Amino acid sequence: MRKATAGLPDAVPVLSRGKHRSPRKGGCFMEFASFMAGERWSDHPKCTHPVLASLARDVNDHLSDEGRSRIVTLIPTVIGLVGDDPRIDLTIAVHSAAAALPVAAYERQKSLAVGLLRCESELARQSGPASSTRELSAQIRSALGYDPQAVRWARSFAQQSWGKVEDFSRTAQHLVHLSVSGIANACVADADDRLCLLLERCLYDVRQLVSTQPSRPESSAAATPERLATPAL
Repeated sequence: MRKATAGLPDAVPVLSRGKHRSPRKGGCFMEFASFMAGERWSDHPKCTHPVLASLARDVNDHLSDEGRSRIVTLIPTVIGLVGDDPRIDLTIAVHSAAAALPVAAYERQKSLAVGLLRCESELARQSGPASSTRELSAQIRSALGYDPQAVRWARSFAQQSWGKVEDFSRTAQHLVHLSVSGIANACVADADDRLCLLLERCLYDVRQLVSTQPSRPESSAAATPERLATPAL
């Protein structure tokens, strides 16, 4: 994967973990996005879809210092990615859980398998392009194929305790958090690469979904990497 710091101007954000009250204390990925979008300093800005913002916060917090430097140039691309298409929640949740299940610890794999079965159920409820549905369905099946034992446990759990869950967005955010922490704590040498790739893939796919929605007035102009700057202290 390319280095995110290549070709950047001198004054660029230095990302750090957690929530910060002001730029004086540093900033995370979504806090700098709020600044660039012209919003109040916050890690929950209105300029980004809630589940995508949740993924960006979790990836920011679980990357190493070097890893966070690689996602700086992605900050402008998250601005304006908002919409009410239910496929956004589902796409991010499936990508996240599918990336985590093959490498996560077994106990976490069981929870991820339950989450993917929930995604499978949600996918059956949603209407969308057949090609998109087939792709997500294939991704779910492929991920579940990594650990049949965890999947058997998950199916048994679902049969015993499956309830009606109307707010899939909340489920998606929980699955994102579980997935990112599962990748970060996995016994792999390339956790940073996996997390950066996950964020990039979700940004790309959400951008495609947002672009197919009816246009609406934007609250702020999209920023470009050249405009990146550190907020005045």
